[in-house]
Amino acid sequence: MIEAVETYLALRRTAGFSLSNTEYLLRSFARFAGERKEPYVSTATAIEWACNSPSTAQRHTRYQTVYRFAEHIRLEEPRHELPPHNHFGYRKTRRVPHIYTVEEVERLVMAATQLPPAGSLRAHTYAALISLLAATGMRVSEALDLLLSDIHRDTLLIRKTKFQKTRLVPLHETAVKGLRQYLACRRRLHPGGEHVFVSEGGHRLLYWQVNAMFRKLLKSADLVPASGRAPRLHELRHTLAVRALEQCPAGRHRIGLHMVALATYMGHVNINSTYWYLQTTPELLCGIAADGEGLLYGGRP
Repeated sequence: MIEAVETYLALRRTAGFSLSNTEYLLRSFARFAGERKEPYVSTATAIEWACNSPSTAQRHTRYQTVYRFAEHIRLEEPRHELPPHNHFGYRKTRRVPHIYTVEEVERLVMAATQLPPAGSLRAHTYAALISLLAATGMRVSEALDLLLSDIHRDTLLIRKTKFQKTRLVPLHETAVKGLRQYLACRRRLHPGGEHVFVSEGGHRLLYWQVNAMFRKLLKSADLVPASGRAPRLHELRHTLAVRALEQCPAGRHRIGLHMVALATYMGHVNINSTYWYLQTTPELLCGIAADGEGLLYGGRP
C-alpha cells in the first residue's frame, strides 16, 4: 500500500498541495495496514487506526485523510474499500469572531503610534501593520511575508500562502498613501532587508512577536473585556469580510456573485469558508431569517 500512497502524494503535489500532514498520516496508515498484511484499504482498519488518536477531532482528521485517499485510489483498484463519509460524525465549530468598529480600529492604531522608544520604527511598524490588515483583510502571515518587491503601485502581490494560492490585493488610495509613508520611514531607519514589516533589529517580524504586542495594544486601547475572550488580531480579517457582505447589493443573484468575488479576494480555497461570515453579525442573520420566512410563507423564489 505504501507504493500507492507515494503515487497519490506525488500526484497531489503536482497540483500545488504541500501535504506535509497528509504524508505523515497516510504513511502511518500504510504501516498500520502492512502490519496486518492488508494491501488494500478496509473500512474496519481505517476506523481502528483513526481511533488511536485521543480526540474526536483528531480521529476525524485521520479518518477523512484515508477516506480521500481511498476515494482516489479505488478508481484504479476497486478492491480498495471506500469507508463511509464522516464516520465519527464530527462537525467543526468556530468561535464567533469579534467584529471591530471603526472607532476600535482607530484606537488600536492610535495606541500603536504611542509605542516606545521615541523616534524608533516600532510605532510606525505596528500602526501600519494594523491599518493594512484592517483595510485589506489579509491574513497576518501574508502581511508579515510581504516583500518590498510585492508592492506594485496600488496593489499587493500575495505569494503562495495557506492554500498555495497567489493573488493580487487592490489597495484603496488611503491605504496606498499610508503604506508609502511607512515605507519612507522604514527605509530611513532600517534601509536593509527585503521584508516590508521589520523589527527594531531590521529583521522580519515573527508572528509571536506581533501577537504579544497586539495583546499589549488591546490593553492600551481599552479593548480587553472584563469577562470573556479578548479580540484577536486575525479578527481584523473577519471584520473586513463581514463589512463587505453588509454592503452587498440587494438581490439573491447579486449576493451570489458578490460571495464568489469575496472568496477570491480573501484567498479562500472553499467558498464554505466565505459563507461562514454570514453567521457572524445580527444584521446578516436578520437578512437570512427574513429571506427564509419569505421563501417559506410568502412563496418568493
